[in-house]
Amino acid sequence: MASYDSVYAPTFSGRFGQTFAALLATFTSWNDRRMTRNALRGLSDRELDDIGLSRGDIESFI
Repeated sequence: MASYDSVYAPTFSGRFGQTFAALLATFTSWNDRRMTRNALRGLSDRELDDIGLSRGDIESFI
């Protein structure tokens, strides 16, 4: 019975692409959180209370 081993060893360009994709995902996540914090900071205390947050929750929650 024959067996076939298929071990994936990414090339330099493959590893570079994976690293770039991970960096892009990290940046995108950071930017989304930054934009959310900025939008929440623009809300009044009453509006924050309506969604169950306070000013102190903005930095620690998001």
